[in-house]
Amino acid sequence: MALVNAKGMLDKAYLEGYAVGAFNINNLEWTKAVLLQAQESNSPVILGVSEGAARYMTGYKVVVDMVKAMIESLNITVPVALHLDHGSYEGSLKAIEAGFSSIMFDGSHYPIDENIKLTRELVSKTRKLGISIEAEVGAIGGEEDGVVGGGEVADPAECKLIADLGVDFLAAGIGNIHGQYPANWSGLDFEVLYEVNEVSGDIPLVLHGGTGIPTKMVKKAIRMGVSKVNVNTECQLVFAEATRKYIEAGKDLKGKGFDPRKLLAPGVEAIKQSVKAKMELFGSINKA
Repeated sequence: MALVNAKGMLDKAYLEGYAVGAFNINNLEWTKAVLLQAQESNSPVILGVSEGAARYMTGYKVVVDMVKAMIESLNITVPVALHLDHGSYEGSLKAIEAGFSSIMFDGSHYPIDENIKLTRELVSKTRKLGISIEAEVGAIGGEEDGVVGGGEVADPAECKLIADLGVDFLAAGIGNIHGQYPANWSGLDFEVLYEVNEVSGDIPLVLHGGTGIPTKMVKKAIRMGVSKVNVNTECQLVFAEATRKYIEAGKDLKGKGFDPRKLLAPGVEAIKQSVKAKMELFGSINKA
């Protein structure tokens, strides 16, 4: 099955009251784990790629070719979107050129007029090519691959201005952050989420920083219009923990336990289980 843009899967999720997981990938093992679990769960899936991860994997074109080849070789039949996560304007252009099926332009750090200008330009480009586009208002807190956000709460009026440009889905800061949540985190601002959903005109909303948000809050956000939830840190944590346990148990010292295929296997399985749990939470299983 070829890559699809994310608009169709998220419009369906918005109408039916569930969310699609956007899981960041960092290498071949990560990608394989997410794709296999999506297929096993019969769930649509979005593969998120930050600009830093794209550089790590030696370029946007390499990522596109790898994902397409894996979809074919693993016989993946569920809908898969390849999505640029927190892209700059220049990074968005590179991802479009390389063949990504979806992009996120993060103009939240610009004044609203500049965010509107650049988003409008990218909406025009993506619309002609059948690529879906996500925009952001109100910077998401924390840091992800060098992209730092102060955790601003979005202005619903500004969200409407961006939504009216014709973006396919919208990320609005509602107190969510990237990375692990601190003990004194005050939770999601559901009043702002309600207002954003009201003014945005039935556009699927996006919840970034999906790791560590309490289950009840995630479910409530989905009921209020969130149709895409981003997950990255959780997969990194479970991968690291499984790898640490393997080494601390001395399994890498037994036979050919040092073989990367064996060394990384526990982490890959841990990612699969984490992805499965998130798909169950988001309600996307058997929605492909």
